[in-house]
Amino acid sequence: MRLVQNKTIKGKLSSTLRGWLPILQADIESLYETLDNATKENPFVEIKSGNEVSQSAKTKTVNREKYTKNSLLSDIDSFNTSKESLFDVLQKQIVAPLFPTKKSKNIAFEIIENINDDGYFEADVDKLSAKIDVDAKFFERVRLRFKHLEPSGVGAVDLLESFLFQLNNFELEDDLTRCTTKMIKDFENLEKYQNDKYFTQSLRVIKKFHNPPAIAYKMEQVQIIPDIIINSSDNSLKVELNESYYPDIVIDLGGIDNKYDFVKEKVKEASSLIDALEKRKATLTKVALMIIDYQYEFFNGGAIKPMKLDDLAGDLERHHSTISRAISNKYISCERGLFPIKSFFTAALGDDGEISNSEIKDYIKLLIKEENRKKPLSDNKILKEVEEKFQIKIGRRTVTKYRMQAGISSSTDRKKLYAFT
Repeated sequence: MRLVQNKTIKGKLSSTLRGWLPILQADIESLYETLDNATKENPFVEIKSGNEVSQSAKTKTVNREKYTKNSLLSDIDSFNTSKESLFDVLQKQIVAPLFPTKKSKNIAFEIIENINDDGYFEADVDKLSAKIDVDAKFFERVRLRFKHLEPSGVGAVDLLESFLFQLNNFELEDDLTRCTTKMIKDFENLEKYQNDKYFTQSLRVIKKFHNPPAIAYKMEQVQIIPDIIINSSDNSLKVELNESYYPDIVIDLGGIDNKYDFVKEKVKEASSLIDALEKRKATLTKVALMIIDYQYEFFNGGAIKPMKLDDLAGDLERHHSTISRAISNKYISCERGLFPIKSFFTAALGDDGEISNSEIKDYIKLLIKEENRKKPLSDNKILKEVEEKFQIKIGRRTVTKYRMQAGISSSTDRKKLYAFT
């Protein structure tokens, strides 16, 4: 019976070690928990956060009784971060009964990876469903289940759908629900419902909605721990991994002789986990070096240039999905501020391919931020401003798409929303 039990434990842990992707995908704040979970069945391994590691343990000892990996001493308690990220909160909710099958869960995780900081889904359903080889209609049905998740309204494609998602979480009388639904769907013609007896109540409900849906997470995330730190000195850029927050994997046999097969196997498994952690460090460092290579001008005060995730994956000889996991929910700190690694990947616009859609989106946000609230800019006016600014030709639909991806409502909707604030 004992042999069977040991075989089961070995199988579980080995599977964890072979799948190094959870370690790669974990953000730096949850890395300790990820490693700790991976070693629960190994009595000879202890995961220590940086501030628990003594100076003597940091000297990379390798003998029959103790094996450690170097890391810098950290004072993680003095850098407490805010609540869980939006990404973490959503991932924890991808469970049955809303997502009962592996297929629906995989689609939900893909949706989460394409939700922006405001809480809006910003990918093309047809393209994304084709990429992961699922039916577009089924993909969309899974996305619509996000109306039952928290924060309410997350996963919607735009402001009005977010309002409909949020309405789903209000317990209202049927007539009030119907009136509010009609007003949301016909938001551009809100005035025509003024004679409805539920009009005032509906307005009060709408004013309770969060805009954007993830605004609470944007406000609460006071401090984010970056994985990569880029320093500038002597006209050069230096990449540093933020190792001060990395846990240490300590193998302590406690005096037990490692001649036993069971002990040898456990040490081997832990060593594989150490290798997986080092692989994470190496991958992120390579990613940062490639970003500097592509985006050198940005780190010296310029704009973000067009850059595709596939380009980086090709240069690093990794699969697209591996790189996507590697950069998900991770940040780079530099002299210009703190940036999600994902923000460095943008598509090209213009004849010379030197203008990124990120530049256009940022400019649109700036225009709307500074617009006259009594006369909000129409998409046509925004288009004119963009074309004059960047000397390019793009379609009005492109401007509309970028505006919607940023979670910004139409000029008519904004005018009405301004009246409520």
